[in-house]
This record gives sequence, structure tokens and C-alpha cells, in this order.
Amino acid sequence: MSNASIQTSADNRLRKNSLGVAAVTFLVVSAAAPLTAVAGGVPLAMLLGNGVGIPLTFLLVTVILIMFAIGYVAMARHIRNAGAFYAYTAQGLGGLMGGAAAMIAILAYNAMQIGVFGLFGAATSGLFAGWGLDLPWWVWTYIGIAAVAVFGYRRVDLSAKVLTILVILEYLVVLIIDAAILLSGGDSGLSMAPFTPEAFMSGVPAIGILFCFAAFIGFEATTIYSEEAREPQRTVPRATYISVLIIGLFYMLTSWLMVNGTGVDKLTTELQSLQDPTTFLFILADRYVGHGIGSVMGVLLVTSLFAGVLAFHNGVARYIYVAGREGLLPRSVGVTHPKFQSPHVGSVIQTIIAILVVALFALTGQDPVLALFSWLTNVGTLAIILLMAFTAFSILLFFIRKPELENNVIVTKALPVITGVVLLGLVYKISVDFGAIAGAGGALAVLLPGLVVIAAVIGLLAAARLKFVDPAAYARLGAGQEN
Repeated sequence: MSNASIQTSADNRLRKNSLGVAAVTFLVVSAAAPLTAVAGGVPLAMLLGNGVGIPLTFLLVTVILIMFAIGYVAMARHIRNAGAFYAYTAQGLGGLMGGAAAMIAILAYNAMQIGVFGLFGAATSGLFAGWGLDLPWWVWTYIGIAAVAVFGYRRVDLSAKVLTILVILEYLVVLIIDAAILLSGGDSGLSMAPFTPEAFMSGVPAIGILFCFAAFIGFEATTIYSEEAREPQRTVPRATYISVLIIGLFYMLTSWLMVNGTGVDKLTTELQSLQDPTTFLFILADRYVGHGIGSVMGVLLVTSLFAGVLAFHNGVARYIYVAGREGLLPRSVGVTHPKFQSPHVGSVIQTIIAILVVALFALTGQDPVLALFSWLTNVGTLAIILLMAFTAFSILLFFIRKPELENNVIVTKALPVITGVVLLGLVYKISVDFGAIAGAGGALAVLLPGLVVIAAVIGLLAAARLKFVDPAAYARLGAGQEN
């Protein structure tokens, strides 16, 4: 007898009323890995993108994501489902597209989590090597996978508590650097030049925009926890808006101070002179705070990465659980733990996938950062932005069919169309330039983004099969469970 038949509908639920606004916010913000983004992503965005224009780019991306979030939370008030993007796509664009979205989401969060594990292994290896313990990157990655597996298997509020502590420490250390630059007046006074149109249009703005969007990946996960949130109709919208604003304002302020810390006219030259641009924040920290903070940042960078992989693990485990619960994957996958009420089967599946993918990269001698991290996180970013585009148009169609639920035309029609078009433009740009962005040449430049298409086809076929064998279950795709 299967687990699905043993558990009753009432038992087979995620743990209700276990997460408040703060807990959901920290689960989501941790996926954005703020210290990792500021130390690693922002210098690369400046170097490869539009340089001193990155602060304004973060501001514009924040505005776009707030516009997206307005329609997103409007739909969240009417659909409570841990499948998030999948659920909204199924309810807006239909079951077949919902099936495609489910498999794209599972691919996306797996790719993000496993890719970040590459950087986690490399950073942890470097940290401990400095302390005299020199082990290969993959050893530390497997230790991290084991730790994440324990948290993912157990109650979600345990993960939330751990992530809350780690994220607060991340923000604290960066804000100390920010305050030091601000109080000192930077290299040559605090300039507002980074917020001018000329600064935004310098360099390659398109690449700057892509990096800035990637820095927000994870904010959308508020709705993944809707079935576990207390008062979800209040908790999810608040956590969504708070997450976007915290992440966006933090990135905008910090990148502005980083520019001023080295000097507006000196930024590009400074970055180009560095053998490793990701040391830029550490150099600023040593200059404005003192040498001692670098050691603290090294530790917190590792914990930042751990927080990120744990958050992505929780997300993908819930997508796998929902896909099983609603019939797109075997029903035995869609069950929760009888004690912890966690998506433990989905958690175990994700752990096994991570073990196998890391083994493949380790055995073939691939670089954990230039290959595992760069390739997979860019696949994940492409997939998640595509899911956001699906969701934007799903919001439009959902409220066209059910106009009585929301009567604000701007919320239900104008903003979804605007953000949907912008997001599709980003999908096109990433797809066309994937090889250059991810550092993948030859066939890999086609194969890696092609994984998103493969996942979509698998999802379409799974939904079509369900429509044939169980039309009632197909008709309910994305609707979630009754309260």
C-alpha cells in the first residue's frame, strides 16, 4: 500500500499556521543571499554591465518587481497553494501550461540550489584552507548537502529560525561597511551621479539589468509558504512587499556606496585591475572598516551561501510535493511527514539529485564556480524569469475570467501586461546571450538553456496524461487543498 493511500487528506498537509510574516520574509530574503550578491554579483554587474549605473539599475528593477508583486499578491489572495508559479499558471493559462510550469519550477530551483552549492564548496574550501584544513571543494559541498537534508526533512519553522539568524548577520556586516563609507564621505565625496540616465546607459545596460534581476531571485517564494503561513491572506502580501523593498533598497544603497567608496571616476579602472572582482567588497571593507572585518566576512559569506541553498531546497521540495499531490508526478511523492508535516519525500528526492549532479561535476573535474555555479544558476535564473512571465499573463487571464474577485483594472490588467512583456524581453535576452553570460561555449550554450524547454515538454506531457487518466484531477490543477 502506498503512502498516498495510507495518509488521509487531512493528514497529508504541510504544517499549517507555522510561519508568520517575519519567518516567511527571512525564508525568502535568505534565498537572495544578500552578502553573496553584494560581494559576488554586484562587482561583476558593474564590470560587465553598466558600471556606475548599477544603483539606478537596482532602483528600476525594484520598481518593476513591485509592479509584478501587486498583481502577484492579488492572485495570492484567491489561490493558496505551495506550488506558487505552477499553481498560478495552471489557474490562469490552463492545465497543460501549468504542467509545463511545474517541471520548469522543479528544474529552476534545483539548478539554483545545486549551482550555489558549487560556490559554497569553493568558498568553504578556501576558508578552511586558510585555517590549515585543506580539503577538495566537493567534500564541503557534500557536508552542506547533508546539513541541508536534515533541515529540509524536518519542520519548516526550524529552517526559518536558522535562516533568520544567518540573514541578520549578513545584513549587519554589510551595513557596517555601508555606514563606514557613508560617514567617511567615500573616496572623494558622496556623488549622486550613479542615479543619472547617463550612468545607467553607460557600458552594457542589458547585462546590468540581468545581473540585478538575478540578485532578486528567491523573493517570489513567499507564496510557496502560503499553506504554512498564519493568516496567509495577510502574511503573504506583506512578506512579498517587505522582501522586495528590503532586497531592493539594500542593493541600491550598498551598490551606491560601493561606487562612492572607490570613486565614480575610478570604479571601472579599479575593477579591471582586480584579478578577482569578487574581492572588491573585501577591499572596501579593509579600507573603511579595518582588516579584522575581512575574516568575519569570509565566515559570513559561507553562511550566506548555506542560507541560500537551504531556502532553495525548501522551495523545490514543496514544488515536488505539490506536483505529486496533484498528480503530475507519482502520488507517493505528494505526501508529508506524519510528525513534521514537511514535504519529506520531495526533500529526499532533491537531496539525491544534488548528490548525483555534484558527483558528475566533481568526477569530470569541472570548476565549482566557473562551471557548476555559473552554468546552473544561469539556467535557474532563465527558468524563474520565464515562470514570472507565465505568472504575469496568468494574472491577467485569471481576473478576466473572474472579474468579480478584483475590480482594479491597473492591478489585474495593466501591470501584469507591462511586467509580462518586460520579463519576456529578459527571457529572450538571456536565451540569445546565454553562452556569454554563463561562460558556456559550443553546444553547452544551446544545451543548458534547452533544459528549460525539455522540462516544459515533460510537464506538458505529464499534464496531458493526467487529463486522459483523471480529468477531475486535471481540472483542479493549481487549485490547492480545501481549508
